Amino acid sequence: MELKILIILHTMAACIWVGGHLVLAIGILPKALQSKDPKMISDFESVFERIGIPALLIQVITGIRMALIYLPISEWTSGNPLAYLIRWKLLFLFMTLALAIHARVFIIPKLDSFSLPKLGYHIIAVTGLSLAFLVVGLGFRLSIF
Repeated sequence: MELKILIILHTMAACIWVGGHLVLAIGILPKALQSKDPKMISDFESVFERIGIPALLIQVITGIRMALIYLPISEWTSGNPLAYLIRWKLLFLFMTLALAIHARVFIIPKLDSFSLPKLGYHIIAVTGLSLAFLVVGLGFRLSIF
């Protein structure tokens, strides 16, 4: 029962995280870049962060708990196919956090029309990582890897 609840919470949070980044990357970023208006990104982020950050935290908490259910932490570095998926998901998480910290410290405080393309690269990268999270996560349920 616990695993089913974790999967539901994890999937719902992933829908919010991935969906929000797709809206940002496909719907808002091109318009902001075309009009050279960083406020479009800032406006979206101020709304999305209220649900996006909690969704990411839910994914991290439920993801770690599910990983521990599937495989003891002592086996996360083994050759087990599940360990391989766990390592990929952890790598994507660290990459996402690194991009978020870099953007928050170096780009967003000075965000203007000139630095907007740099933030755009971050948005595309985080969106790509979000989709990679999704595909690798499906590997747990569908044995596609």
